[in-house]
Amino acid sequence: MQRHLQKIVVILMLMGLMGGILFPVLPALAATAGVQLFTEYSGIAVTPGQSINYSINIINNSNSIQHASLEITEQPEGWETSLTAGGWNISRLSVRPQSEESFTLQTEVPLQVEKGSYRFTIRATDTAGRVSTLPIAIEVTEQGTFRTELETDQPNMQGNADSSFNYRLTLRNRTADEQLYALSTDAPRGWNVDFEVSSQKVTSVKVEANTAQEINVTIAPPAEIEAGTYTIPVQAQAGSSSAEAELEVNITGTYRMELSTPTGRLSTDITAGKEKMVELQLNNTGSSELEDIKLSQSAPVDWEVKFEPQIIESLLPGESATVNARIKSSGKAISGDYLVNIQAQTPEVSDSADFRITVKTSALWGWIGVFIIAMVGAGIYYLFHKFGRQ
Repeated sequence: MQRHLQKIVVILMLMGLMGGILFPVLPALAATAGVQLFTEYSGIAVTPGQSINYSINIINNSNSIQHASLEITEQPEGWETSLTAGGWNISRLSVRPQSEESFTLQTEVPLQVEKGSYRFTIRATDTAGRVSTLPIAIEVTEQGTFRTELETDQPNMQGNADSSFNYRLTLRNRTADEQLYALSTDAPRGWNVDFEVSSQKVTSVKVEANTAQEINVTIAPPAEIEAGTYTIPVQAQAGSSSAEAELEVNITGTYRMELSTPTGRLSTDITAGKEKMVELQLNNTGSSELEDIKLSQSAPVDWEVKFEPQIIESLLPGESATVNARIKSSGKAISGDYLVNIQAQTPEVSDSADFRITVKTSALWGWIGVFIIAMVGAGIYYLFHKFGRQ
């Protein structure tokens, strides 16, 4: 009997020992069963106004279907958020045993937001009441605004007064609503400013919330503008929201040239086969220096035109230069009017003049003609008297 009691005591001691070992483990195993939340990206960096679709997995580690309740327990003030799956807003999700499903945390970074880190917490509660939480950190990398911005990468350009200046601007609507912006300028009188969107001239442009629109601006200065730097302001206005950009135009001067003669006369006469000198005058009527002025011509066949000098190296504004053009007509030219075109050209500007040249035959040929006529008359007279008597 005593031996049986000893066996029972030993068995009870062994059972107690086993219970002490096993029972602490069971709660731990139970804790790992149920649902868990998981995402690959627990921290991201964004900018103000950006929309976020944050993918999250819910994992069922148990051997039964879990109907998990989902909620956002922590979020920044002023942020609009929702949990979606399959295109629906959800608050509960069923997950098969030993399987997982995904859902999305949707939020939009406010336009008016401070730079810094913002925290979200998602909580899932399974059928048995077990809870899993997932903290998410969103880093806003720049200070948010609630305004309109008008910017360009190239605000200044240089050219002469005959140039057109083309700027590319970006209009950003950093408000929460679509805006219709009126485009305008306070350019000085005489300046022409055009706005273009998609190659079409416009006076206004519609920009959706938190988007940008590219705008081309073409500026043409007045014809008689002096050299200097000019600021042309352009604006985009929509209600109380507006923005302005200042475009800078650097005018290097005007390039103008006039080709004529000292008297203004563009006609002369010449004897066939002979050479005549015509005095030309080049006037710099612009506000910039002209350099390397080259002279060329277009004349009838077998005519020759030479210039002295052929190239004028420099001509200051308001100054004039004289060029001699030696024109030699063809020896076969008959009497009449001929046209000789003379051009003066630089890389920036050119001008030309048409000279009417009247060709006259040589006086010698006139006397020869008179002599021939006289000889013919004398021959007729001789024949008349000789044969007329018969």
